[in-house]
Amino acid sequence: MKKIAPFLIRTFVCWIGCLAFGGAAELPNILWITSEDNASHWLGCYGNTQASTPRLDRLASEGLRFTRAYSNAPVCAVARSTILNGAYAVTQGTQHMRSRHPIPAKFRPYVSYLREHGYYCTNNSKTDYNFKGNDAAIWDECSNKAHYRNRPAGKPFMAVFNLTITHESNLFPAQIRKNRKQGTIPGVPRVDPKSVTIPPCQPDLPEMREDAAIYHDCVTALDRQVGKLLDDLERDGLAENTIVFYYADHGGAMARGKRYLENTGTRVPMIIRVPAKWRHLSPFEPGRAVDEPVAFVDLAPTVLSLCGVATPPQMQGRAFLGPHRAGPRSEEFLFGDRFDGIPGMRRAITDGKFKYIRCFTPQYPGAPYSDYPLGQASWLAWKTAYEAGKLTGYHRDLWSAPRPVELLFDLTNDPWEVDNLAAKPEHADRLATLRGRLKQVMLDTRDTGVIPEPMWEELVKAGTINGYAAQPSTNHAGLVDLAFLATAADFSPEIPKNLSDPSPVRRYWAAVGCEIHGKQAAGAVPLLEKLSDDPSPAVRKAAAAALAACGG
Repeated sequence: MKKIAPFLIRTFVCWIGCLAFGGAAELPNILWITSEDNASHWLGCYGNTQASTPRLDRLASEGLRFTRAYSNAPVCAVARSTILNGAYAVTQGTQHMRSRHPIPAKFRPYVSYLREHGYYCTNNSKTDYNFKGNDAAIWDECSNKAHYRNRPAGKPFMAVFNLTITHESNLFPAQIRKNRKQGTIPGVPRVDPKSVTIPPCQPDLPEMREDAAIYHDCVTALDRQVGKLLDDLERDGLAENTIVFYYADHGGAMARGKRYLENTGTRVPMIIRVPAKWRHLSPFEPGRAVDEPVAFVDLAPTVLSLCGVATPPQMQGRAFLGPHRAGPRSEEFLFGDRFDGIPGMRRAITDGKFKYIRCFTPQYPGAPYSDYPLGQASWLAWKTAYEAGKLTGYHRDLWSAPRPVELLFDLTNDPWEVDNLAAKPEHADRLATLRGRLKQVMLDTRDTGVIPEPMWEELVKAGTINGYAAQPSTNHAGLVDLAFLATAADFSPEIPKNLSDPSPVRRYWAAVGCEIHGKQAAGAVPLLEKLSDDPSPAVRKAAAAALAACGG
């Protein structure tokens, strides 16, 4: 009886919820269409005059087009873990690309709540949720055959279709040939590479132009695939009872897109069509552009709200539609950490007018962040041009180390984010304000990124990194303070004092601070030398790098 009781309680609560919302038969269906690696600026409805995206443009005219929608992380698995659980990846400990660290049981997928609420939930078919567990078991169906048509009679559905034609790998030469052979994209690009628009954040190279033209064809192919899903919904007689979401999983796929916290990597298209029957669930008029900021952390609370479920307390996002809608935030929080085998830690905050990015690992270059995209001719050409000394300014400096710790961009006058204002005196007050806001967000979210991933196994003998960060003995706030101090513009004598701290995390950040400040930290060489036999491998590595930078 004890085992049955929790299920009965949940069932009763869901039944009451359904009655309050108008009965299970009156619940809306939800169709999520996701695409990969395409920032909003690739679509016609977002202002790209070279795009051919008639179905998405039509969907935008019938629905809501969000102009400030952000993927909190600019890479798929990290973004997906944020979406699924309605909590920032950096809070859960899922921020490192391709990791399977355990997370606390309290972070339950939105799918679990929907299934308890009577929904049939299908995923076709990508999972890759970046935390320990059985991804497919979350769903009623999870495969390339999963479909809302397979639901039991009378059940509302939540169906996800993930479209991959815009993934960055579609610009790899072998995949381009395959897509052309199959007729997915034309043999000759629709847009002449000589006339294609190249943004200022990319060097104007022939390979960049060719890939941009081909990518337009991929986006057009995506548009056709979205159209087919919408046509199927209409033919099945379900369009008037189904709320449709379309969004990309993050920016990209071309150079300086995916994996970057600039808008090319984090600002995504998001279109939501609410049919007339459910128009009361949206405060926005259909067919309009919505400037209210939204982010992936908000998607789980929003879909739950649309289905009559209040936001669970562990979810950090806010519902922006439905009866449980909450007001918007003033800023959005963005993050990037290890991508594949390349380490790094970056955090950002944006109010839509300005963006502040802080690099906690400026000792590493700003490109390419992962070797994988070098499979594109355009990315490889950029790298080759850099190595040949043929580039200047931003296009050269992105590949160089050390990187600036602080970046500040005026998004109105510099929408492609290439002019760093952080060092300009007239922006000192704004810089200080956004720096303080970012620090507070990292504290509020209990950002686990300040604990180096290589230490997680040695520090967390049982439980999760989220739990470890919450322990009073960890002093998470002190670690955030030290991470900011280590990366501050001026070297502080407080930094080397931490080289002898009992906490390996504090010793690590002290060593990183010495490495970043180089010769200014020369006086710390004796203490750094003592760390050559530190019990923590991460500390030993950081100390060795610091000694090299300090001249020890």
